[in-house]
Amino acid sequence: MRYTEAQPGQSPFFTCMERLTILRSDHQRRANHLIYKPSLCITVQGTKSATFGDQCHSYSAGQALLVSVEMPGFGTVTEASPTEPYLGVILELDLATLRAVASELADLPRPSETLSCGVFVTDFDGPLTECTLRLVRLLDTPGAIPVLYPSIMREISYWLLSGPHSGEIVRMTLTNNHQHRILQTIHFLRDHFAESIRIGDLAAIAQLGPSAFHRQFKAVTSMTPLQYQKQLRLMEARRLMTADATNVEKAAFQVGYESPSQFSREYGRMFGISPRRDVNLLRSTAA
Repeated sequence: MRYTEAQPGQSPFFTCMERLTILRSDHQRRANHLIYKPSLCITVQGTKSATFGDQCHSYSAGQALLVSVEMPGFGTVTEASPTEPYLGVILELDLATLRAVASELADLPRPSETLSCGVFVTDFDGPLTECTLRLVRLLDTPGAIPVLYPSIMREISYWLLSGPHSGEIVRMTLTNNHQHRILQTIHFLRDHFAESIRIGDLAAIAQLGPSAFHRQFKAVTSMTPLQYQKQLRLMEARRLMTADATNVEKAAFQVGYESPSQFSREYGRMFGISPRRDVNLLRSTAA
């Protein structure tokens, strides 16, 4: 509360620590579509929900959403008020640090053998809470950040690797398993979302047959490869129209649509409003 009240502008508040973001909302908010990176999304006060494909996750004070795979989704603040605003912390995970800490553990937990959705809700307490509190307190002493921040991130990695979801966390650090190969196709889609891509090409990257790839991709992301690509396209089009003032037709073509009418239909299904009305609403809100 003290930090957010001292900041100019609106949430999210990007701090001087690259991987630490603080959230505050005094009211319930409409869905905010974004690309989630591997991270801990911690609720300090209030309630928030996040939807990925056909899976919706709700997490309240004392809980965190752990995202292990980069994917598009939308978050909604469902419980907040001016007297008790929603307060949250996003801590982007450093996979290199996780791997380094994992390599030093004498008794590394076994990775989870079941390929499951790369997002889950977990209780957030004990040492992880203390580490996150220390990170937030470091904002009061910027000179200490270069010295102490790396060690706190290592400590967070340790507690994640030894906690109740250690199997899923360990699986994030591996580079030779099925989930890693699915991650390679996710990165390919991220870099080539405007292109026409065949399932067979993605399956080849994952070293799987088309049907097995399709099944495993949905198990990890809760959506099909086509749905994943479509969400990337529409979110980038929204960014182009709001941040770069690109018109609807040009934005549609830039993200890979051949028909502006098809683009407008799919945009309306995802955002619940036409492209032009959505952009006008976003601009008026930001003004």
